[in-house]
Amino acid sequence: MAADRPRIGIVMDPIETITPYKDSTLAMMLEIQRRGWSLNYMTLEDLYLLDGQAQGRWRPITVRDDNKDWFSLNEAREGALTEMDCILMRKDPPFDMEYIYATYLLERAEAAGTRIINRPASLRDVSEKVYTAWFPECCPPTVIARDPARLRHFIRSESHAVLKPLDGMGGRDIFVVRDGDPNTSVILEHLTGGGTRFALAQRFLPEISEGDRRILLVNGQATGPALARIPAAGESRGNIAAGGSTQGSALRDRDHWLIERIGPVMREKGLMFVGLDVIGDYVTEINVTSPTCIRELDTLYNSNIAGQLMDAIAAEAGW
Repeated sequence: MAADRPRIGIVMDPIETITPYKDSTLAMMLEIQRRGWSLNYMTLEDLYLLDGQAQGRWRPITVRDDNKDWFSLNEAREGALTEMDCILMRKDPPFDMEYIYATYLLERAEAAGTRIINRPASLRDVSEKVYTAWFPECCPPTVIARDPARLRHFIRSESHAVLKPLDGMGGRDIFVVRDGDPNTSVILEHLTGGGTRFALAQRFLPEISEGDRRILLVNGQATGPALARIPAAGESRGNIAAGGSTQGSALRDRDHWLIERIGPVMREKGLMFVGLDVIGDYVTEINVTSPTCIRELDTLYNSNIAGQLMDAIAAEAGW
């Protein structure tokens, strides 16, 4: 491929469904366009395998930073995904079998020479809520189990715990429970499907009142300050989707310590763009599928996080 005009593909949810002013994928697309690189849009429906070769149907796209009119699509083309120099996998969860099948397909494109961000095999390996177990020194006490009795024992031992599914996002199905809460049984039944699904219980961290802090990493390094997502009054979830407010938060000594431990592993696994969720002194999630908060941080700090990401991709590719 010609290095003077790299061809970039974006695999994402339908672009007409996004909220432009806070969409990190749109921020990436705007930066790709600003650089004069070829920008091409795909959804999962556009991907397929033919005799073991990754194929796709893509549409060149023009994007605008306009909350009412943010894209124009051009005529579709179809061919091997190796026509792309790089593909950004930005499909939002749920992380279900359809997502996993897509990573297999993208892995075939990767094997044929197309750079995929983030690496497909690592998207499968690094479950966002489970992979914290690889860094126990960085995380609060946690148990993952199907057995409601085991989860109940954890709640009793901690007195105050957070319960959540392993496949959720945006604050969905997160419960804060104290020992003796009369709703505990129904919550455990709901989360575990009556003992047929794994669920996570984690020590409740009172520092959530100061915010669930998102630290973005590019190639294992922090892009700048964190975004603190602060729960609304009467809420225990800081997620923006759950009504949380946001404010900037300078990185602390403990944040740098966490990044020093987790960042190199992310880089080694080809996870170029990662979001760490930190409450108090602890990492609670490692987000790798489609981390967000670029727009909010860029607005607060006049930064260009998508630019940092594209610089890293270009340096690695030698463009």
